[in-house]
Amino acid sequence: MTTESERFTVLLVPEFVEHKDMVSARDAAVRSAVVEATGETGETGYPRYAGDGIVADIDPRSRTVEALLVDGTELDYGLSALIAS
Repeated sequence: MTTESERFTVLLVPEFVEHKDMVSARDAAVRSAVVEATGETGETGYPRYAGDGIVADIDPRSRTVEALLVDGTELDYGLSALIAS
């Protein structure tokens, strides 16, 4: 039996957000995607998830994005990838 999630919502959020204390990550996101487990293990050793143009290696226990491609390229500087709560 596994406790790993089969699906996550990944949020791409600017590192600088005005009034960050008043804005949720979901509201600040410039893009979001629902990614589902592919059954593969990524280069990082964590499970690979994909969907809506995003491919991510995610640690399902800590809910941390360990590696990410957006439309086949690396994430632009100034953006962070978060898992929606």
